[in-house]
Amino acid sequence: MASSTGQLRRVLVRRPPDDCSEWRPYRWRAAPDEKALAAEHEAFCTALDEAGAEVVVAEPTTLDAIYVYDPALLGENGAVLLRPGKEVRLPEVDALAVELGRAGVEVVHRLEEPCLAEGGDFSWLDESTLCAGRGYRTNSDGIWTLERLLGVEVLVFDLPHHRGPAACLHLLSLLSPLANDLVVAYPPLLPVRLVQLLDELDVEVVAVPDDEFETLGPNALALAPRVALLPEHNRGTRRRLEAAGVEVLVYRAEELTKGEGGPTCLTLPLRRG
Repeated sequence: MASSTGQLRRVLVRRPPDDCSEWRPYRWRAAPDEKALAAEHEAFCTALDEAGAEVVVAEPTTLDAIYVYDPALLGENGAVLLRPGKEVRLPEVDALAVELGRAGVEVVHRLEEPCLAEGGDFSWLDESTLCAGRGYRTNSDGIWTLERLLGVEVLVFDLPHHRGPAACLHLLSLLSPLANDLVVAYPPLLPVRLVQLLDELDVEVVAVPDDEFETLGPNALALAPRVALLPEHNRGTRRRLEAAGVEVLVYRAEELTKGEGGPTCLTLPLRRG
């Protein structure tokens, strides 16, 4: 499944835990309201189901584990278990391996020290080309090991320092592909080489308003080519996407985004196309 924009057919999600009192070690922006968080997540799952995806629901573990995209990367032959650069998230890898097994997804490789890699730093350009963001959560060892294991070309883009190692800044914090020829992005922080590549490939860039970068405007989930799911509070981004011909679905995310995670973070696509 080497695609980031094909029709979403099957997807793994993880419900939030009942007890969210331990939010500070995960560096959430504020304490989540547990009931509201659960309700938002349930509505998010309903939106995925109504869009035509089979939703595989994993058991709750830790608070950050609702961002199920980060501990693994799926390729054509199965899943590679990653090694998160955010140390508190390392136990998520084993938990996700169990859920992948239950879902019938083969784990073909696992990254080991000194590799660091989080799923949010990777996006498929095409079936044989993977884009990677190198920063505080994903290092060169992780990137080049993945290139060797997957047998694909990896294009590497150095991420900006922005707010430093304590903040979450993934490649998918800066842009999300919504079709082979369209992305939603925040251009002021895009790596120059990535901007040049998008221009060379004639990929349309829908720019997120400045005031919606911090509310995860660039993080949108492709449900199908030019069909996107994004938080309802990013109204300016929605208007710009619709003007570009994108069908936009929304979900409430006041609690779900307190951990700096958007719709791509909340989902691990198991099958597209």
